[in-house]
Amino acid sequence: MEAPIFAVCSTDPGVAALLGTGIDCRIYSFGEAPQKPVRPYVVWSLITGSPENYLTGRPDADSFTLQLDVYAATAGPVRAVTEALCAAIEPRAYVVRWGATDRDPETKDYHRSFDVDWIVRR
Repeated sequence: MEAPIFAVCSTDPGVAALLGTGIDCRIYSFGEAPQKPVRPYVVWSLITGSPENYLTGRPDADSFTLQLDVYAATAGPVRAVTEALCAAIEPRAYVVRWGATDRDPETKDYHRSFDVDWIVRR
């Protein structure tokens, strides 16, 4: 199982207005972003994942903690994308950590990180 981060966010009108729609949506799994992506963009990665185990029977859900990293040329779009992502995600999962707010040392892009806990029914 996987957390439906791309499916949920790429179909949300608020996120789509900032990052594009469908397969052109600029939300990338870790390691899949192009070399020089159009900004703003988001990279997500799995921090932890585990099945919801029970004493009897198979698990019927899996838990995931994802880290999302938002990048843009200026701070304003980073804030706007972060807000849009949270609006799309929070009806289905929980934002559990606000991480770094900084600038990438190589690209000088503005950056915001946050974590999401997601329980996905099988």
